[in-house]
Amino acid sequence: MRVLVAEDERRVADAVARGLRREGMAVDVAYDGSSALDKARLYPYDVVVLDRDLPRIHGDEVCRILRREEPDRRVLMLTAAAGVDDLVDGLSLGADDYLAKPFAFAELVARLQALARRATPARPPTLRARDVELDPARHTVTRGGREVELTPKEFAVLETLMAADGAVVSNDELVARVWDENADPFTNSARMTVLRLRRKLGAPPVVETVKGAGYRV
Repeated sequence: MRVLVAEDERRVADAVARGLRREGMAVDVAYDGSSALDKARLYPYDVVVLDRDLPRIHGDEVCRILRREEPDRRVLMLTAAAGVDDLVDGLSLGADDYLAKPFAFAELVARLQALARRATPARPPTLRARDVELDPARHTVTRGGREVELTPKEFAVLETLMAADGAVVSNDELVARVWDENADPFTNSARMTVLRLRRKLGAPPVVETVKGAGYRV
């Protein structure tokens, strides 16, 4: 899952980003509304975590623009106000969900996962390919009933490939979905992650390289 955290309180934004990265998400950060819009127009975020009180361009206006330009982009709005009127205002702007500060981090993660599922075509809660099963909610992978320990990046790559349901996923698309904006577009990180993933999953191979095109399960 790729997430944009748009929050002007740098300490809060950076702490949220660190926590989400530990959950295996690719996270970019914007500290004002203008930067948030620029990044949202450039990268394929599954969810934008948007603070209402952003400088330069107010969060409400950012939400309106995102909803107009990309109706399928999911937005989770953050606010220091917790009243019903604020909730109604946020949702009326086009936000898909609303979370008042301070919030429990576990609740933020659960809401992001729920929104990400809504951002993509409906799919079963557990992904399967031959004898490999991946449970996004529990963050577990098994092969033939044996649990496979994966790093967050390996898990995210496998989830992306399995969700494609046999379609080829290019190296560039993998980088865009799994790594953040600091990733070197010319890096071989995706290829190396796929190699480690194959080794951990064992034989027969589950992930296939399609020469000149990318990878598929």
